[in-house]
Amino acid sequence: VSPRGEKVLFDLAKKARVSSRIIDFHNQEESLTHLLRLASGLESMIIGEDQILGQMKDLYLMAKKAGRTGWMLDTAFKKAISVGKRVRKETRINERSVSVGSAAVDLAEEILGGLENKCVLVIGAGETGELISRALISKGIGSLMVTNRTFGTALSVAACLGGVAVPYEEMKDRIHRADLVISATSAPHYILLKSDLEKIMEGRENKLLLIDIANPRDVEESAGEVPGVDLLNIDSLRDISDENMRLRMAEVDRVAAIIEEELRLLDAKYKRRQAEELLARLYSQAREIKEQEVKRAMSKLSAYHTLGEIEQKVLMDMSHSIVNKIFAEPTKVLKRASEENDLAILKSAELLFRLGDDEFEKDETA
Repeated sequence: VSPRGEKVLFDLAKKARVSSRIIDFHNQEESLTHLLRLASGLESMIIGEDQILGQMKDLYLMAKKAGRTGWMLDTAFKKAISVGKRVRKETRINERSVSVGSAAVDLAEEILGGLENKCVLVIGAGETGELISRALISKGIGSLMVTNRTFGTALSVAACLGGVAVPYEEMKDRIHRADLVISATSAPHYILLKSDLEKIMEGRENKLLLIDIANPRDVEESAGEVPGVDLLNIDSLRDISDENMRLRMAEVDRVAAIIEEELRLLDAKYKRRQAEELLARLYSQAREIKEQEVKRAMSKLSAYHTLGEIEQKVLMDMSHSIVNKIFAEPTKVLKRASEENDLAILKSAELLFRLGDDEFEKDETA
């Protein structure tokens, strides 16, 4: 930002009681680069995550609705949102889950051959449990059950996602009905023992996939020895999560190349804007002169004979054509100059045709 802009932002931070020590100021190029990297997921704690793009779009639309954006910001945010979509379409930056909870859902989907119509129980309704539940719903599961020591918490999560809240004391009975159980509590001890699983599996024909992502573990490790129980724990999921992050990181260079390409296009668009504003004033000035001279010509001709609509139209079309042809080449030159950042040519044209604001003010007072 400019020195003047810095002062405004510092004053704003002061009013908001935000320490100036945590504020970074960027020039236009740095700001645009950061915006595009942000939309692409490169500045997120989890590389390539998708939520930031939706958040950016929502906030931009909010600002636009409030009338707080102009052409510069509109152009920047539309470009950022477009780039965010492009990098996710052309690269694999957002593929494969990198959080343990999401990795658990993806792994379950792979092992079970899909989660459609599966009955799933999530044990734990904290932040991780809620994220797992949301990921499961997005996979089209048949039914979702959520249990938690505090029933109200389970009820809140289940209600938001169209699931069923299960009292904690009924958990073991519900496991017997489930195809998949994912446990993510913060309990300091086992909540499911091998003996519990032996009772649960009595009389059950289909297998039970049990994924324990809690730390410390929720499920006794020997529970995996119970016939029909497939038990996976957080250690194997961390390996998957780390590998997925490595694969995402391998895409960073491709994303950066796309951002660099799009920044060049955005820079050219901003530069063309300089010529477009200059040309708008130039054509406006020419239009006023044209209209005045056509009226003068019509007035003189009317002294000799009455001008019909056809004659008037011919004069207007001819004057319009003359103006366009005279300015055709200068228009190309000025647009090229703006793209090449040749400000000298733009300034010369402004002085030559007296297009500055001061010149207009002089004309009006003359």
